[in-house]
Amino acid sequence: MALKRMDNMGIVVEDLSTTIDFFTELGLELEGRAAIEGEWAGRVTGLGDQHVEIAMMRTPDGHSRLELSRFIRPAVAADHRTAPVNALGYLRVMFTVDDIDDTLDRLRTRGAQLVGEVVQYEDAYRLCYIRGPEGLLIGLAEELR
Repeated sequence: MALKRMDNMGIVVEDLSTTIDFFTELGLELEGRAAIEGEWAGRVTGLGDQHVEIAMMRTPDGHSRLELSRFIRPAVAADHRTAPVNALGYLRVMFTVDDIDDTLDRLRTRGAQLVGEVVQYEDAYRLCYIRGPEGLLIGLAEELR
């Protein structure tokens, strides 16, 4: 059996509404919001009886999603939001944008901070990393061709 697609990437946050607003400003669309709780959900995650509020964000092309989660029960166990770029584990999510300067200007109004600087890779891309809400590491790429 062949892999069909990557369905979504999950990000755990403290402030779900602020994070939804940030990713909406970036250009993702809120697909839906729901509370997930109970023993059945805990069997999937291995957390037992859990209560989590989720929001599913969809990219404009409809092919990718971010699942934003805010755990109510059990309490958050670890915090990796300020891990440096070379930390082990999941690093960041990267989005291709039409205009990196305009995107940075818009996201700065939502608290985004540039990690290093905007750089150009050959004649192909302009790239940067930003810290979004709660210190989430996000990559931005602007295609030049």
